Amino acid sequence: MRSVSALTIAAGRDAHLANVVRGFAAQTQPPVELIVGVMQDAPYEALPEAPFPVRQILVRKVRGELPLAAARNAVAAAASGEVLAFVDVDCIPAPTLVADYAEACSDGRGLVMGEVLYLREGATAQGLDFERFAAEGVRHSDRQGPPDHGLKACEDYRCFWSLNFAMHREDWSRSGGFDEGYYGYGGEDTDFGRVLDDRDIDIWWTRGARVYHQYHAHCMPPIHQVASVIRNAEYFATRWGHRTMEHWLYGFRLMGLIEPTASGLRILREPNEADFALCRQTGNMPYANTRRVLDKLQRIEPERVATVEREKEVEREQSALLGIAAE
Repeated sequence: MRSVSALTIAAGRDAHLANVVRGFAAQTQPPVELIVGVMQDAPYEALPEAPFPVRQILVRKVRGELPLAAARNAVAAAASGEVLAFVDVDCIPAPTLVADYAEACSDGRGLVMGEVLYLREGATAQGLDFERFAAEGVRHSDRQGPPDHGLKACEDYRCFWSLNFAMHREDWSRSGGFDEGYYGYGGEDTDFGRVLDDRDIDIWWTRGARVYHQYHAHCMPPIHQVASVIRNAEYFATRWGHRTMEHWLYGFRLMGLIEPTASGLRILREPNEADFALCRQTGNMPYANTRRVLDKLQRIEPERVATVEREKEVEREQSALLGIAAE
């Protein structure tokens, strides 16, 4: 069986990271190590005991913002396993995640994305109970579910997101890793997916390799990160000829936070409490959802929310925000 290095990146979220360690300690096939890319001034203290080494690597912020791309590259560079398994700090690995990725990620396979189930607030208060998590966890309505069994090709690189994925280290080397021109929030995942597509490295969904996403308060669209999203969307355009994150940009525009101009996207105002109330995830919501906010902003009737007509309408409006800024 191939050896697997477990990798995560973190800033704050001490309790979440402790559960990540506990989840990897409960694996049917233990990882050879857990490497944490620490995006804060000091390493974490008093992490739970584990039957494998837990190593922490400090990664400096970029202009005061989180270096997500650089941190993922750093933990991958330090890894010793044949397979690199990345999970976000808010994701608890199910007991077979390591074994599932060890089996799926052969040299030349490409990138493999495992399952994600979202937990409501308080789900981990009594410790890790994987049977209960499986019964209570829900899938994200905007994300494709896993195949019935085995692997299924992902035909759209935009579907990649770094919450839970793995690659054989040789495929990782061929990819070149994440572009470190992205910092702060947004864009680096779509860019990485585009790079894989450009280099003919396949992307797959797999049955299994599951994580349970731990609840934390969040906003969708991420109005707490407007400046970062705009900067990274424009950087994406310099690389690929068009912007990305158009669903978030569309939400920002509908809320009156930004406007497109001949010289690029311009911030009009800071979000206010009414904006946060609209976009904020609450404890009874296992995940935040941009489409829910778009429908509310446009006063879409319930019977039109999931129609083909509505899908096309949103796509048309979003596409107007994809054009690269004129020089």
